[in-house]
Amino acid sequence: MVQGYCVKCKETVEMKDPQESKTSKGTPMFKGKCPKCGTTVCRIGSKK
Repeated sequence: MVQGYCVKCKETVEMKDPQESKTSKGTPMFKGKCPKCGTTVCRIGSKK
């Protein structure tokens, strides 16, 4: 249950198929898809 901000829909949405990865500097992040429009949604930080 990871949420992120969709820039296209302009609202916080529940990510579809979130995958944990890291940025180029090594910061943990989640990457998934918006369930409404299909745009890639990112969330910086680890799951607590």
